[in-house]
Amino acid sequence: MPIMEPFSFASSDQLNYPVSIRIMSLEGEETPIPFSTLLERPDLRHVGSNQSPHSDLYVTVQVWAGSKPLTVPVQTPYKWFRNERKWSEWLTLPIDYSTLPENARLAITLWDLSPTGGEGAHGHAIPFGGTTLPLFDKDNQLYKGRQQCFVYRHKQADGNDDTGTPAFIPRRSGVGSSKKGTPSSIVDNDAEEYDRLMDLLKKHEMGEIPRVDWLDQLAFRVIEKRGYGSAKSSLRLKAIQRQQEALASANPDASKPIPVPSDFLLTVELPRFDFPVVFADHEYPPPPISSLQHLSSSQSGLMVKPTPDIQLGPGISRIDADDETSAGRLIRVYDPEVGARDNPAESKHRRLVRSQHRNGILDKDLKPNAKVRDELNQIMSYPPTHSLSPEEKDLIWKFRYHLTRYKKALTKFVKSVNWLDASEARSAVVVLEKWTDIDVDDALELLGPTFSNSAVRAFAVKRLRKADDNELLLYLLQLVQALKYEHILPQSRQDVSQDSSLASFLITRAVSSLTLGNYFYWYVMVEIDDRSSEQGQDAREIYTKVAYDFMAELDKQPGGQEKRRTYKRQAEWIRILSQVSGEVKEANESIARRTDRVKHFLADSKNELVTLDPPLPLPLDPSVMITGAIPEETIVFKSSLHPIKVAFKTTSGTKYPLIFKTGDDLRQDQLVIQIIMLMDDLLQKENLDLKLSPYKILATSTSAGLSQFVPSMSFQGILNKYGNNAALAYLKQNSPDSNGPLGLRKETLDTFVRSCAGYCVITYILGVGDRHLDNLLLAPDGHFFHADFGYILGRDPKPFAPVMKLSKEMVDCMGGVNSEHYRQFKQYCFLAYSALRKNSNLILNLFSLMVDANIPDIKLEPDKAVFKVRDRFHLELSEEEAIRNLEKIMEDSLNALVPVMIDRLHGVMQAFRT
Repeated sequence: MPIMEPFSFASSDQLNYPVSIRIMSLEGEETPIPFSTLLERPDLRHVGSNQSPHSDLYVTVQVWAGSKPLTVPVQTPYKWFRNERKWSEWLTLPIDYSTLPENARLAITLWDLSPTGGEGAHGHAIPFGGTTLPLFDKDNQLYKGRQQCFVYRHKQADGNDDTGTPAFIPRRSGVGSSKKGTPSSIVDNDAEEYDRLMDLLKKHEMGEIPRVDWLDQLAFRVIEKRGYGSAKSSLRLKAIQRQQEALASANPDASKPIPVPSDFLLTVELPRFDFPVVFADHEYPPPPISSLQHLSSSQSGLMVKPTPDIQLGPGISRIDADDETSAGRLIRVYDPEVGARDNPAESKHRRLVRSQHRNGILDKDLKPNAKVRDELNQIMSYPPTHSLSPEEKDLIWKFRYHLTRYKKALTKFVKSVNWLDASEARSAVVVLEKWTDIDVDDALELLGPTFSNSAVRAFAVKRLRKADDNELLLYLLQLVQALKYEHILPQSRQDVSQDSSLASFLITRAVSSLTLGNYFYWYVMVEIDDRSSEQGQDAREIYTKVAYDFMAELDKQPGGQEKRRTYKRQAEWIRILSQVSGEVKEANESIARRTDRVKHFLADSKNELVTLDPPLPLPLDPSVMITGAIPEETIVFKSSLHPIKVAFKTTSGTKYPLIFKTGDDLRQDQLVIQIIMLMDDLLQKENLDLKLSPYKILATSTSAGLSQFVPSMSFQGILNKYGNNAALAYLKQNSPDSNGPLGLRKETLDTFVRSCAGYCVITYILGVGDRHLDNLLLAPDGHFFHADFGYILGRDPKPFAPVMKLSKEMVDCMGGVNSEHYRQFKQYCFLAYSALRKNSNLILNLFSLMVDANIPDIKLEPDKAVFKVRDRFHLELSEEEAIRNLEKIMEDSLNALVPVMIDRLHGVMQAFRT
């Protein structure tokens, strides 16, 4: 009996390694296009490869299978070529070999650049050529080592199973292949020699041939040149072969057009493994039959009942699991609905458990032991975004009377109730009345879209009644949004207060306070003005009814009719400003002409802006009473929307400058400013004053709004004017003190350090993007602040943007990274971050109430908005770990080079525009 030689191989399903490919080089040439043709064809003249035989190209690689892409494309970084197109770059694709199907292939496309675009263009990129490389050969072995791929000029690699851009051209065997003069008689000597050299090269790579570095390099270069020559020779022979096949074959399919590669050859390298890798399909586990979850730790010690003994009917024999005869008699059928829904047995079990503890007298005196108490404490510490398991809900229900003394347990209790069960819901409402007072953050959570029971929402409103006007103003924007989740019937003739305790509460408080009423009025008006598909007609009708009942309630109050006339005057004032702003935006005039137009409009007494009698509460800040405009201090800005800056006289004898803008939805900026004000209030309660100065913003419609103008200068403007360490020079000019630190007044430098810390932490938590030196502002007294919040929740139009904007200009103004002021800045950042993490539930609940507010960056992924904010808090970490993580983020942001390049490029572009 012959003895078999030992062999070893690996299966692809066990290869948990990402698919990788090394783009080596592109070799080839083509006849250049005549210059006369380039002059006549601008679409060809600006193509990079038509200007230089070594023009810059980049390569994208994407995994395909079954004529469908499996991954996103991965591309090579930018590289400048001098004499040859050579990348030598490894690319890693986001998929493992273990998950690849048998027909997986790599679609490799080389991209050229053309500002005019063209066929198959993606922006300014047009396909230079493409090739499709299979990952497994005909023997189902994984390709490895260097591969030379034919490139199909001006085509993008399609990746289909019947690809038109194959990397390897197969030999066609047809009729007459054995006759003289047929394709089989054509011998490609160059290709055979090159194949022999490639076999030797592979042996060298596997260590079978000794290495001699200097000689190896010379040999490699000769092999590459021979490979290119062999490819060109092979291409010519392939063309002859196809012609002969078409003539010799009577089969009509033989004359089908075959993809013809160009004279370019792309060399790539695939990873090498110690053993051959053979394709093996991944075996996925069977789908779940039920949604049974693990028992909680308190229930894990329960005795499991033994399997009952089944009595079979007459003539029926038992089929055991290990019975060999069972295979042909037992058919297992998977029902997908069972895995998608609750197991009926488990649902019934939970109902039985609840019924035992629904009206039991002993439940009121039931106390948890130490182990269960720890588990309850763990449940109460969950953030609002955490979902409770069925076992955790049962545990909370069981000890509900014990938990009534813990305010943080209320929201978890409400989540554990099955409100569809009328009996259980009635029992839960009784328990709810015994609960201790809760915090505002929990009350706001109960007003969210997930809690529809009117008794629960009324309980939350009961807590809000204890808040004063200043505190209520911090959450008013979200409370107006929460009206969407109330049971308000727009067509009902009865007062809205009969349908909704929240609406009744807000109207009552808005009627009694001019400040609350002012903002409540404008928040509701903007919702009525929102006619987008996201808002919906039902929501607009709800807000229309609320606004009507608000005005009706005003008429019933002493002095209410005067307040109603005030709101009407404010609306007329906004309408007039909108008119002139719209005219200026649409006018095709210079900035000077636009400014003169606005000044003339404001000075015209017919427009009733130069004098306001009686004084009008400013909608942006109703505590300020304005008496008229100051036309000569008007400025029209150069941006695309041309906002106008108007100064108004006040009853206190001061001036109040503001900016009015049309054509832009300011609701996202308004939300960010409101959250910053809230965070400032939370920090102040922790005795941490970070000198925050959030300017006021009010959206008066979905396309217009007001913002407060704060005298300041952008870091870009300061840098252009003062040069090196510009921020420090700017502050020295405005707040000099030769005896103070760094030549500044101590108060000014302290204000700068504190406000930098506050805004760095807050903008990091909110994920504010598009940060550059033009929207970092500095006031003469040292107050640092951000402007323009068009990108939040981690969105950023610039690539590789840091998660925190901490620039060198800011640190230099503190004295550098080794200064005492920078160390103090870091301490303020750590204190602020820790304080805000303690109040993370409040901030998360405020964002959860805004998911349906039609805020641009929230409506992109409304189900993920709250989680994006939660991730910035890193609640899974301890306080010490979270601070260390924040410190690393600060160091990475300060040392990153990409933001510096972006700031400089932005400055150049802005200078070019002006």
